[in-house]
Amino acid sequence: MAIMRWRPWGDLVSVGDEMNQLFGDFFDRVPERRPWALKRWSPAVDISENKDSIHVDVEIPGMKKEDIRVSLENNVLMLKGEKKQEREINEQNCHRLERRYGSFVRSFELPMPVQADKIKASYKNGVLHVELPKAEEVKPKEIPIEVK
Repeated sequence: MAIMRWRPWGDLVSVGDEMNQLFGDFFDRVPERRPWALKRWSPAVDISENKDSIHVDVEIPGMKKEDIRVSLENNVLMLKGEKKQEREINEQNCHRLERRYGSFVRSFELPMPVQADKIKASYKNGVLHVELPKAEEVKPKEIPIEVK
């Protein structure tokens, strides 16, 4: 007979993870016969930083530059856009709908102040890249040591 360590919360956490996965799969799936499911979507975002700036990369393939808005207010980066359907889909001859269309809004509170007048945004190959230069007061500074 093996001795097993009793973890009273371990099973509860595992059940919670399974429920999250179940509902995540349900809500992430685009039902083929429910047009309301195509109304809102959320593009994937990567946020990173180096010593000089914060970088935000957003996957939004198939969109036009004119349909994307980037703004900064109160240290919150706001990304808005709308991905339009190229053609009307007739449900009678549609076999599968997996691409998502409609408007999206993503907002991110920045971890530090940035230089708003020097923010750059570019769009290439379906990826929006936003570069937010850090404010001078938050950049690391090396302090010289005087010898006396």
